[in-house]
Amino acid sequence: MNALSTLYDFSGAAADAHAPSMNQAWGLKQMVSSITDTGIVTPDHGVGTQAANLDRRISGHRCRTIAVCGGKGGVGKTTVAVNLGMTLAMMGRDTMLLDADVGLANVDVLLGLAPSRHLGHMLDGQCSLQDLVMEAPHGLKVIPAGSGARRLAQMGSGEQAAVIRAFDELPQAPDFLLVDTAAGISDSVSMFAAAADDVLLVVCDEPASITDAYAMAKVLSRDFGVKRLHMVANMVRNLGEARALHQKLARVTDRFLDVMLDFMGWVPQDERLRQAIRRQNAVVDMAPGSRSSQAFKQLAGAADTWAEPDRRGLGRIAFFSGQAAPATGW
Repeated sequence: MNALSTLYDFSGAAADAHAPSMNQAWGLKQMVSSITDTGIVTPDHGVGTQAANLDRRISGHRCRTIAVCGGKGGVGKTTVAVNLGMTLAMMGRDTMLLDADVGLANVDVLLGLAPSRHLGHMLDGQCSLQDLVMEAPHGLKVIPAGSGARRLAQMGSGEQAAVIRAFDELPQAPDFLLVDTAAGISDSVSMFAAAADDVLLVVCDEPASITDAYAMAKVLSRDFGVKRLHMVANMVRNLGEARALHQKLARVTDRFLDVMLDFMGWVPQDERLRQAIRRQNAVVDMAPGSRSSQAFKQLAGAADTWAEPDRRGLGRIAFFSGQAAPATGW
């Protein structure tokens, strides 16, 4: 019996840019062209980037990047990313949230933000990444992706790599970067997820959600060498149901994949969470005492204490890596 049939067997049971930033934007546009034309990221990113990377190495500061993935759409992935990011910001962590659902972005919608520019403007050399940063409540920094932009939805691997590389241009790395990926297992989703230090899978107790989460784990494990994934059970009734859901998925990942699936917590079905979504607010801000807010606080506390990932010998492009890597072959 293969992994897919096994899944089906058990699933039924349960502002204007200034001159320096425009120079960065021009440099990014040149890098996109270099990647697209040659298939590689050139090692020379400019004096500013080298100085920033040197500062990070001297200080020992390293951003922790977490990709929030779901496989199937509708599992609450963006809601988890927004509330986890805001909780970390409320804890005093310098936190940035990248909306990597290019073409169908909605992080700004959930937070009631109205961006005037998005990643497409940066890729076209009209602004730098830093110019795109919007501030949400409690200091959470948001980088919008743009919605309804066909040009973004059709980004190639060279442009995806350029977005990842652009984070090396930030004057200072945040403590956390959360990457809200799109649904599915497209090249864009896989590339952004594999470029992160950690992957957080958001899973619901539905056959399609479990099957698609397994497919995401399979791609990351088989094609990118990801050895550890974190899972959060969303929209469940209690801890027992959440753990049972984790065991369903872990049973097949343990059997068919060379990957460890950690259980990181659960988010309950909560009317206050639905109200917060309708009001374009994070539930941890609107209703901090709600059951779902408490769940996000526990998840943020866990993420803040995750063991430092082993970044040696990954051989792939990564956020804040500051080193050249192939942009094709993903």
